[in-house]
Amino acid sequence: MLGAMPPPTPPPTPDHPHAGSGSPVPHMSPDEFRRRGREMIDFIADYLDGGADTHPVLSQAKPGDVAAMLADAAPECGESWDEIMGDIERVVVPGVTHWQSSGFFGYFPANASYPAILGELLSAGLGVQGMLWQTSPACTEIETRMMDWLGKAIGLPECFLDCGDGNGGGVIQGTASEAAMVAMIAAR
Repeated sequence: MLGAMPPPTPPPTPDHPHAGSGSPVPHMSPDEFRRRGREMIDFIADYLDGGADTHPVLSQAKPGDVAAMLADAAPECGESWDEIMGDIERVVVPGVTHWQSSGFFGYFPANASYPAILGELLSAGLGVQGMLWQTSPACTEIETRMMDWLGKAIGLPECFLDCGDGNGGGVIQGTASEAAMVAMIAAR
């Protein structure tokens, strides 16, 4: 509601040491971020190192099962990280298709690699917005150069490359559906 008073700031607790401190990130200190980040990396590494294979590839959830495990309203105060991790293991993991499972053969393989996951972590931490050159010159130019490397590796003529004299270069599609549509149009 416009003009309403903000809710009171909760007092500091061991799980929320910056509550009430005016910190720009009141819910997690840099030290807790480091500790919990290591825990999350361990969780992901364990999942990729066979943990995905301990679940059915296709979630056994029925429509509404996941929503039934969620509160009807947003919580008044944040949960502890241990409670959040419990929810990930109890609600999220059983409710996803395990694309990283060695038994997954549908659509196309996800095959997320450890370096790719670390790259996503870095991108999220830097807040990279690669929508156009002005929003992230480094993202745009690295992406363009990498696509030229790939084009050269598969033997595309220079006119298809951004580094060529022609009007080469291209667009990385945002989804598999967009990419499939463009490929079908090009093939047609």
